[in-house]
Amino acid sequence: MKDFLIGLLDWIYKKKCYFCRSSKECVRMCSACYDTMEYLPVQVNRIIDGKKVYCAGIYSKNLQKLIRGLKYHNQRDLAYYLAKFMADYWTNITDDKDFQVVPVPIFAKRKKQRKYNHMELVGEQFAKLAGLSYTPNLISRVKDTKPQYNLKKSQRAENLKDAFEVVPGNKLNCRILLIDDICTTGSTFEEMIRELKKHNINDIVCFAATTPFGD
Repeated sequence: MKDFLIGLLDWIYKKKCYFCRSSKECVRMCSACYDTMEYLPVQVNRIIDGKKVYCAGIYSKNLQKLIRGLKYHNQRDLAYYLAKFMADYWTNITDDKDFQVVPVPIFAKRKKQRKYNHMELVGEQFAKLAGLSYTPNLISRVKDTKPQYNLKKSQRAENLKDAFEVVPGNKLNCRILLIDDICTTGSTFEEMIRELKKHNINDIVCFAATTPFGD
């Protein structure tokens, strides 16, 4: 009944596509806009501290707007579309279900201000779509870092130094899949890998929705 009422309200109020403003499909991202997002080749994008990093798509147009809307403009409904984009790419890498999905965490104060961590929303949807386990609280962010986009590579590494801690008490019985929205220099993944290795967690793969540097 709840789903019926939500669907009825969506029909009455004509939910519009966030990208082209069309209400024909009554969704936040219509199929035409979704289909404009381009994938990168299915291959390892880079190696960070001995761990494979995959990046799903080309950082342009609607993929860029999707990430910005979700991350900065409270467009939480867009999490599903980013998760689907990533899941569709991931299924071309492997059909192995022995992974725990771990989203990049944000500092508690920032999460309180924003009211959500966009990658937790994406991670939950991605895990469902890909048929993987979801462990959002494996690692926490204990340092209120500066935004990375204005920093040089060396500054990014220093900014993220000792920014993460593994949360005690988690049961680990499969591989770790770290996920993020954008992998630029790889500093975030690198620091998370370093922290996980301190706790003898070594079976790690990293996966980002996109990278500004393509393939």
